[in-house]
Amino acid sequence: MSDDLPQPDGSPAPGLSATNDLIAKTAIDRRLAEIITPVIEDLGYELVRVRLQGGKTATLQIMADRPEGGINVDDCAQISTAVSATLDVEDPIADNYYLEVSSPGIDRPLTRLKDFEAFEGYEARLDINQPIDGRKRFKGLLAGVEGDEVLINIEDQGQTHTIGLYFDLLSDAKLVLTDELIKEMLRQKKEAGVEIDNLDETAFDEIETDDTDGPDAVQPKE
Repeated sequence: MSDDLPQPDGSPAPGLSATNDLIAKTAIDRRLAEIITPVIEDLGYELVRVRLQGGKTATLQIMADRPEGGINVDDCAQISTAVSATLDVEDPIADNYYLEVSSPGIDRPLTRLKDFEAFEGYEARLDINQPIDGRKRFKGLLAGVEGDEVLINIEDQGQTHTIGLYFDLLSDAKLVLTDELIKEMLRQKKEAGVEIDNLDETAFDEIETDDTDGPDAVQPKE
């Protein structure tokens, strides 16, 4: 049983939307998600996150995965080609932009309730958009899902407490890069038949926790 945390205003748990802020944060992100989600799903993949990043030339970042995990560079290229063709027709972005399609990475963002179930037992960092008892960030081991709450075990004064955070209150959520997580991701890739070329597992001895999501497929658009 979780130590349920009520919403700050005392209102009931918010409903879950098909596209949440973790998948698509801004209005244009949500519009893009509406356009590209059917395209990605028709290919047998799932949309994990979409972001249109500003700059001298904007970059449309699409993060996708297989339902069972294990997406590779060829998959990203296939998604890029199909999405590019659809966006050429729909034309939701006025200016030039780069299209970037990538895998979620090892220390992946968690954007759907099922992600929190799939990675139960692994360390994660969760941020919420409204402070609870003055706190907006929680770091600990994921403990699954209960209804529309994400459960996480946190340490406080030497004791472990399981708390529930409403999914709709999350503003950001991602796995923390650990040795255990790396080993599990490598195991899943091998089981899925994804080739891991020239992998030096000793390179993971020093764990980095900064965002290092790199593009698997980048395509300039006009």
